[in-house]
Amino acid sequence: MAISYFITSTGTGIGKTYVTTALIRLARSKNMKVAAFKPVISGFDKQEIAASDTGEILAALGEAPTDEALAKISPWRFKAPVAPNMAARAEGRTLDCDALFSFSRNVLREDADVTLIEGVGGVMVPLDDEKTVLDWIVAAGAPIVLVVGDYLGTISHTLTAVEVLRAKGAAIAAIVVNEGQGKGDVASVPFAETLAEIAQWIAPIPVVAMRRGGDGEVLTPLLDR
Repeated sequence: MAISYFITSTGTGIGKTYVTTALIRLARSKNMKVAAFKPVISGFDKQEIAASDTGEILAALGEAPTDEALAKISPWRFKAPVAPNMAARAEGRTLDCDALFSFSRNVLREDADVTLIEGVGGVMVPLDDEKTVLDWIVAAGAPIVLVVGDYLGTISHTLTAVEVLRAKGAAIAAIVVNEGQGKGDVASVPFAETLAEIAQWIAPIPVVAMRRGGDGEVLTPLLDR
């Protein structure tokens, strides 16, 4: 049975790509065929591909950052490091959400053991002037991996994201708490306490502790068929 996930977050810089690439490497180490996509990316500089989310995903897949690979992994690329609707507007463009949603449904039918779609920004980031990442998630229909940080305030942000996802009927497969990811490197609350508090409020959704410098083995349950 094929496995698919839409990887989203509570905001920007929390660690979606960190988790996406960890899942890719883990699946490949288990000889699983992986397809991974970052369909929309803002702040993209072709001169700095290796440092971009798309570049990191391609590296994890063992693929070279060719024009063809970039077009396949990230068809919608924008220069400005802002929300997609604003980044597109700055270039005199708009993001075609119907095309994006169709693309996402199609790639989820890829001939792969594991298919991953990484979103952009947080759950409610605008894609155009009417639709958000939440609409994209619903249209794609894949189970959600919600990546959150351990900074002061993350509990409220996490519960808000869970609430809106549940309200739309999205299936949340797991919440991954990244240690020291987002809102600064030093958390105000001990990591274990943050983890326990989130787990209490969102049960029975599994909570995964992604410790800084970990090898991703903690994500193994997400690859169990």
